[in-house]
Amino acid sequence: MDIAEVAQRSGLPASTLRFYEEKGLICSVGRHGLRRLFGNNILERLALIALGRAAGFSLAEISPMLGAEGTPQIDRQLLLDKARELDRTIQKLTAMRDGLQHAAVCKATSHMECPTFRRLIGLAAAGVNRGDEEKKHRNRSRTSQSV
Repeated sequence: MDIAEVAQRSGLPASTLRFYEEKGLICSVGRHGLRRLFGNNILERLALIALGRAAGFSLAEISPMLGAEGTPQIDRQLLLDKARELDRTIQKLTAMRDGLQHAAVCKATSHMECPTFRRLIGLAAAGVNRGDEEKKHRNRSRTSQSV
């Protein structure tokens, strides 16, 4: 299957397919003129990448799961860890949704007088600060790995 057909059938632009190939996530099996050719399992491999991305995995996390020989080698512990992370995100988003819904109908004269709204502000501030700390930690880790 050439790159144009893969792009059409997968819904991904050819540029994304070339990027995935550059990153080692997929590989072409040859060329027909200037067009890359892909094997029969390419659409399944792209579906696995899409599933990983939808679940919040980075391409670096997805790459080893795809397996070098075309047979997926999915780390079950990594899946459990991601599921727990998604649970925490769902809990935070649910609390945020509930707080916003309350604020929308709250009878307080000012939102700043509403204890629920003030609690929502506190949660948001804690999340922003925690996110800043996590970014700093990731940046420090990347810097120490590259040295």
